[in-house]
Amino acid sequence: MKTSPKVVEKKYLLPFIIITSLFALWGFANDITNPMVAAFKTVMEISNAKAALIQFAFYGGYATMALPAAIFVKRFSYKKGILLGLILYAIGALMFYPAAKYEVFGFFLISLYVLTFGLAFLETTANPYIISMGDEETSTRRLNLAQSFNPIGSLMGMFVASNVILVALNSDKRDAAGSLIFPNLEPAQKAIIRTHDLAVISNPYVMLGLVVIVMFVIIALTKMPVRANANHEVKTLEIIGRLLKKPVYREGVIAQMFYVAAQIMCWTFIIQYAENLGIVKSTAQKYNIIAMAIFLSSRFISTFLMKYINSKKLLLFFAIGGMLTITGTIFIQGMGGLYCLIATSAFMSLMFPTIYGIALYGIGDDATIGAAGLVMAIVGGALMPPLQGAIIDMGTIAGMPAVNASFILPFICFVVVAIFAYRTIKK
Repeated sequence: MKTSPKVVEKKYLLPFIIITSLFALWGFANDITNPMVAAFKTVMEISNAKAALIQFAFYGGYATMALPAAIFVKRFSYKKGILLGLILYAIGALMFYPAAKYEVFGFFLISLYVLTFGLAFLETTANPYIISMGDEETSTRRLNLAQSFNPIGSLMGMFVASNVILVALNSDKRDAAGSLIFPNLEPAQKAIIRTHDLAVISNPYVMLGLVVIVMFVIIALTKMPVRANANHEVKTLEIIGRLLKKPVYREGVIAQMFYVAAQIMCWTFIIQYAENLGIVKSTAQKYNIIAMAIFLSSRFISTFLMKYINSKKLLLFFAIGGMLTITGTIFIQGMGGLYCLIATSAFMSLMFPTIYGIALYGIGDDATIGAAGLVMAIVGGALMPPLQGAIIDMGTIAGMPAVNASFILPFICFVVVAIFAYRTIKK
């Protein structure tokens, strides 16, 4: 009788644990950054669209560096790719200190851009590395298991954003009527508050940079298994050509781009959605934490369900669920709409690793370059949020709060994911 292959074999357990810890590390960076869109909008006195350039810089770094990272990893090794990624991550995080000193919004954008160079290396390396640690039959479940630790880091990032940063921002103080005080202050008073608040924002990033340096030392001193992926003559264009001939991979990259866009929009603008209901930023961020807790729980549940239900069918069911909750977010004005937005996280939980696993299934040695395409798809998180921010800046649309109407963009994204899931089932 044939035994089912293990999700994680004993010989891979230690490297699996070490690499999985990196998933939490970039989850922290992702979700301490999302609330900063609202924070910078107030303290720097800029529009929602301009503040959303934070997401453009953050996720634009993925698009810029994913392919170079894949070529580097393909030519050298997974371990060297991870170490280089950690160096870039630390540099970007530590750059927040001078950015706060100079009080220039563009400097913060550059810092995030460099930071995500490192994240691009980590994600391009870690995802295919996890997939390679065992039988291909269990690869999607294994990646879902590793990705389950990503929202743990995200929860930590949200907690720090809510309880360390947002709650300490003097620019977010309100009067008895609930209106912001900061916009009506004298320039000198604003300057004092701005200096204080930018320091509050930058300090956790500096601490994060120090943690990343510690992680660099641990991995540098740990003996990691050498995967047979080093190839000093990487024929990148030839590999890309082969990948583009595979419909499932090609459509998977598109689906991933739209999924990431939906995720970032739902988690970035939950604060603006709540603010429209009269909720302050620090309290609104607590709703984001609830959403992430739901996301985390659903990730573990969906990983378990994959043992009994085909991952492609689950992806379709969850995409439809996301469409339904976002419909409620758009048309239900009040707390009911906010609850629908929070519930959307339950349906987003399995999407990234499942799309990733389906797209890379069966592509063999091309997986490293293939992973780069899927990481570059994270650029969806750079392109869509500024557009949603511009819609929110309109105030109202057809008698509806523009912040509600803006969630038509995540709805469209879930439609694309549902089409991808349906087509892979048919294939």
